Amino acid sequence: MEFKEYQTKSRRTAVYPVVEKGFVYPTLGLVGESGEVAEKIKKVFRDGDGVVGEEQREAIAKELGDVLWYLAQLATELGLDLDAIAQNNLDKLLSRQERGQLHGSGDNR
Repeated sequence: MEFKEYQTKSRRTAVYPVVEKGFVYPTLGLVGESGEVAEKIKKVFRDGDGVVGEEQREAIAKELGDVLWYLAQLATELGLDLDAIAQNNLDKLLSRQERGQLHGSGDNR
């Protein structure tokens, strides 16, 4: 599935309150779901010595799906295209790699 297709199809399930602006709710959801991914990873280390079993992989995959859903809604609320976001990010990273600038900090490397 392409990002654009996912973004369009997932929008059909986007039923949430508009808090001030339409982008607030998906932003908060994105942060919350990202935290749930981090929590699952934390438990891999706490309970499994850093070994990701099949049950953990499936649980993390579900949370990553929720992250993707909120990301798609936020992009849509802001009039952004996920395909373009993905391509622009890849272009940026490949440029940094070609220039030996993958490591370090700052947006303009």
